[in-house]
Amino acid sequence: MSIIVIDILAVIALIAALWLAMVAATRILRSPRKVGNSYVGRLEDDTRIAPDGSVLSVQSASVDMETSELDAIWTPTHLEQLARTYWRFLSRCTLGLIRVVYTEEQRFVVLVARPLTLLTFHEPEYLMDIERGVVRWRIERGLLVASRGEDADGYLEIDVERSGSPRHGRSDLHVEVTVANYYPRIAAAFTRWVYAATQSRIHVLVTYGFLKSLARLDLAPSRVGRFAAIGDVPDPEGPGPGERRQSRSPATPQP
Repeated sequence: MSIIVIDILAVIALIAALWLAMVAATRILRSPRKVGNSYVGRLEDDTRIAPDGSVLSVQSASVDMETSELDAIWTPTHLEQLARTYWRFLSRCTLGLIRVVYTEEQRFVVLVARPLTLLTFHEPEYLMDIERGVVRWRIERGLLVASRGEDADGYLEIDVERSGSPRHGRSDLHVEVTVANYYPRIAAAFTRWVYAATQSRIHVLVTYGFLKSLARLDLAPSRVGRFAAIGDVPDPEGPGPGERRQSRSPATPQP
């Protein structure tokens, strides 16, 4: 089979996987916001493309939940599980067409299997204290990354922050998923409009679906399990999701 035919089949498979992800995420968005004893607040999106072609995409939501349930999962182990849950959700949305391959030092987001690697990340960085937890994957390279974005300062990040004062046995968990300093190959090879209408839109929908799914507290087991106590993890620095949300211009709400 020629290389051209293989490339064409890969593109078709990627389109099918992204379409499945969009359908699944849209279905979740239409589901009730109340899940068990938890309630998912309004979902917000703030996606921008800078003049140099770099993308900043932030999706956020707050989950109102029982304080006892939040206390039970406020550990570095559960932060690792939260990271794993993000990748599991992406794989489920695409019926396994997109999956994550783990090594000691890297994470490969692949289409079916390697070598069709869409994104390669360095191993995740974890930060946590009594009020905030952060998981950050720095972008290395991949089929979806333009050359100027390879091993630069781009990253994918999940940032969670709990409210400081519980009320009537309940607490708010602010969750923010950020892609920053990312240079998409689609925008570089075609136009920014094509990127905004395809990959960007699907990313937003999938992230929204992930945020809503967190209310079920169905976290995936960690593949690594490196940390046991908050003291094992460095403290986060800078403003948390709540403060950043207030400082940004009005985001686009998801009805």
